[in-house]
Amino acid sequence: MIEVNDRIRAKVEALPECPGVYRWKDKDGKIIYVGKAVNLKNRVRSYVREDRNRSPKVAAMIRHAEDLDITMTATEMEALILECNLIKEIHPKYNISLRDDKSYPYVKITNEEWPRLFITRNMRRNDGAHYFGPFTDVGSLHTTLRLLRKQYPIRTCRSMRVDRPCLQYHLHFCCGPCKGCCTREEYDAIVKGLCDIFEGRSTALVRQLQKDMAAASEAMEYEKAAELRDKIRAIQSVQQRQNIVSKAGDYDVVGLARDGEHAGLEVFYIRYGRMVGKENFSIEGSAGETDAGILSGFIKEYYGADGMSAPKEILLPELPDDAPLLEEWLSKTRGGEVRLDVPERGFRRRLKDMAKANAEKYLSDKKLQWAYRDAREQGALHTLQEVLGLPRLPERMECFDISHNQGAETTGSMVVFQNGRPAKSEYRKFKLRTTQGAPDDLKSMAEVMSRRYGHEKDCPVPDLIVLDGGLGQLRAALPVIRAAGCDAPVIGLAKRMEEIYTEGSGEPVMLDRHEPALQLLQYIRDEAHRFVITYHRQWTAKRNAESVLDHIPGIGPARRNALWRAFRSFDEMKKASVDELAQVKGMNRRAAESVYGFFRMGKDERQMVVQGMADELKK
Repeated sequence: MIEVNDRIRAKVEALPECPGVYRWKDKDGKIIYVGKAVNLKNRVRSYVREDRNRSPKVAAMIRHAEDLDITMTATEMEALILECNLIKEIHPKYNISLRDDKSYPYVKITNEEWPRLFITRNMRRNDGAHYFGPFTDVGSLHTTLRLLRKQYPIRTCRSMRVDRPCLQYHLHFCCGPCKGCCTREEYDAIVKGLCDIFEGRSTALVRQLQKDMAAASEAMEYEKAAELRDKIRAIQSVQQRQNIVSKAGDYDVVGLARDGEHAGLEVFYIRYGRMVGKENFSIEGSAGETDAGILSGFIKEYYGADGMSAPKEILLPELPDDAPLLEEWLSKTRGGEVRLDVPERGFRRRLKDMAKANAEKYLSDKKLQWAYRDAREQGALHTLQEVLGLPRLPERMECFDISHNQGAETTGSMVVFQNGRPAKSEYRKFKLRTTQGAPDDLKSMAEVMSRRYGHEKDCPVPDLIVLDGGLGQLRAALPVIRAAGCDAPVIGLAKRMEEIYTEGSGEPVMLDRHEPALQLLQYIRDEAHRFVITYHRQWTAKRNAESVLDHIPGIGPARRNALWRAFRSFDEMKKASVDELAQVKGMNRRAAESVYGFFRMGKDERQMVVQGMADELKK
């Protein structure tokens, strides 16, 4: 066996010979890999056995592994389901992680009693909705939907609890189901018509519309003919992006391309004989992983993610080793048979080759993007080292910002960039102690520096500390940082002219606004600002969630919640009589009179009550 700690060695030797899931953990107890096995003992032992052909990924994983945990299952199928659930929940470092380019919009028809239609870029595969796309031309998509909604007036509103139909109804973009202006059968027909159009099943519909248009024209009903013409154009504009690829069939075609430690995947969606969409995925760190292993991991993550429903067939360039088990699992998930197939001839073979060619092009483009990004980031770091006179390359940068509301809820943030990219797992939030109620950014910054560099001795020392602010923030923070024994270079970035102030110099360094080094500093400064603002808003929202009812004598959390359940809005509660308030569960006459009287006080009198309650709470 290779060199592993005694605890892992003992666990490996004591493993049972049964199906199950194993989890490798690092020194911090964090799960770094999840796998399944028919025989736990044999599978896990293969990781710690000497093997010159071991993949770089497995070798790196075992070097970082400090502990092992297992879960025994009754069958291999149970192990597969548990593995998929754990990967989805934990996202371990060494498991295959799909990175997709979801920059294109989809059309969504919701799974509601009265479905609605809208455009979204966030596909949630477990909500039962119909998604169509992706659409590459957003402008054409909006134009198409405007045409379609005139002919298929489906609702787009979030709520149907309204007093009267909205403007969309009067513009004839909605048939008004909120007020019973159409029957359920009529509405279902509208939804089905839209689904048929987006799924490519509208050939017969177009022919019928063309006949109706010709008939209307012959009858000199020109307005009706024009409406039918617009409907036909709307349908055809949607289907211009759908290429006929076969006579029939619903299946996905997966193409795979490899280049060193990177892999690219292309998925074609074929529905009713038409290509209705495609998606791209990239995988980094796949060196040493077999094609079959990548495809197996892709199927588990993609079709297992959020209940993604698989089609009847999935065409692959190669069958995974556990293909029969995957077919069984997908069939159970779908509620119908699912086959994995490798086409060797004919039209499907050409589709498979086309998917592979697209995957190769996608991976080639991604590699150019990665190379440009890496060169830009490394160039920016070298420029910063040169212009700021740093002793070493600023691979680890920490940036700080302060936020408050006129001195209230003062918060601080620390964001970390590693090699020019955000390391979000190392971000920190600070709830300030010394400056609450008194706005003092300099004193707040000093407190944050003291807590970060004075108390947290085990944290890595950064190569560069960036402060959001000018010379004042720099002078306030420097003595605290140096007193804590931290010798990292410190700079202040002033926002007005993007001046960079350095230690020991009153004259700022100025960089061109198009310089990548300055843009990197702006990025980390803006990220610190975004992070602290988000935290400050969360804290403020939590404080504001304290209801005004809490300031009324005799009203506690239980009665407050009961009142909110009984009345739909604050205005309804204010209009309620004493008797109506007293009938609320948990209320009595005295408490009802307190609420009724509080709402009818003058502004100054109400403020005095609120302040009095606050003083009582302080005591």
